[in-house]
Order: sequence, then C-alpha cells, then structure tokens
Amino acid sequence: MTTLNLVFSMHHPITTTTSPFLNTSSPLFHAPFTLTPNKPLSLTTTRAIDANDFLGDFGARDPFPAELESKFGEKVLGNKDTEHKILIPNISALSLSQQQCSPISPLQTPMSHDDAHKLIRKVVGWRLLQEGGLKLQCLWKLRDYKSGVELINRIFKIVEAEGHFPNIHLEQPNQVRAELWTASIGGLSMNDFIVAAKIDQIKTSDLVPRKRVWA
Repeated sequence: MTTLNLVFSMHHPITTTTSPFLNTSSPLFHAPFTLTPNKPLSLTTTRAIDANDFLGDFGARDPFPAELESKFGEKVLGNKDTEHKILIPNISALSLSQQQCSPISPLQTPMSHDDAHKLIRKVVGWRLLQEGGLKLQCLWKLRDYKSGVELINRIFKIVEAEGHFPNIHLEQPNQVRAELWTASIGGLSMNDFIVAAKIDQIKTSDLVPRKRVWA
C-alpha cells in the first residue's frame, strides 16, 4: 500500500487538563505533549493515508465540472482534430532477432566490410573472420562434452525454421565453434546476422561451467 504522510497542526484553547474533548487514546495523537492552563494547545501529528483513497486512481479521467467551466481546453496548444495513429515498425526498426531470412540470389554481391563492421555490434560474442571472404564466428566454452551436444541441438531448433544453417564444430573436450556465411555469394549476407542474433537468444546458462564461489 502506498501511503502519504500528512501533518496536522491543531490549536485548541484548553483551560483544564481534564478536557473531555481531548482523546489521548486516539491513534492520531502519538507524540507526548504538555497541557498548560489558559494557553492554546498545539499538537502536531502524522497519519498514514492510503494514496489511492486520497488521490483516486491514477491515469486518464473525465474533467471535473469546474474544469469544464474554466474552458481549460481552449487555453492549451494543439489541434482538437489531431489524428493519432499507431504505426507498425518497418524492417529497419526491428531488431535482427525479430527479422526473417530471405532468399539470396547467387548474383547478389556480398556485404561490404563497412556494413559488416556496423552489424557486428548487434550480435553478442560473434567476430568477423577473413577467410576467402568474410565470415562470422562464435565460440562457446561449455561444462562438458554432453553440454556441447545439447547446445548444438538447441541451435538446430532455432535455425531450422530459417533454412540458413551455420557450420558447427564440436571440439573436445568442451568447446563448440559456429561459423556463418552465405556460400552462394562467397561472403556475408543479412541472413547471417539474422541467424547469429537468433542464436544469441538461446539459453546457455545451464550449459556453461559453474563459477566457483569462495567462502
């Protein structure tokens, strides 16, 4: 429960210390005080109030009658006929992992070095290789050989729907190496980065070596 702390200051002339108007057992009066005959009594108390009860629900609401009478809507900037639209993001605005692979023509030119260096920042753990053309490579250090097999199975489930497969090497005792490139054009295409981003989404925390905790 969200609370507001409100402070009340009360001044009440009391001529006797046995005033029937003062209820000292009330939860509002929690601080010690002193009564002096023929002098005003000043009390300061704090009470917790539910913010929802005090302010009502947060969010949009209808204007109050007094607000309508003030014609506040005529004193603000804007156009009452403004049209509001919900725009669907285009492909360039979507993250790589949300995009889908598209067919690649053998006549298409490979991705340039500049474009590849810009996109490599969008995939985690991958690096660029120059081996007869640009390639993407990623290495995983895993807990054991069995964990390596499990990672390969998880990668296959992700990339099968895209139809664009990496070259995967299970290297003993506990390393997996994946390489991506588009062989039909002899270099990198957007498909390689899309698949790399999708592979980044694979959970591997249960496959990597456990960190040793020192007492």
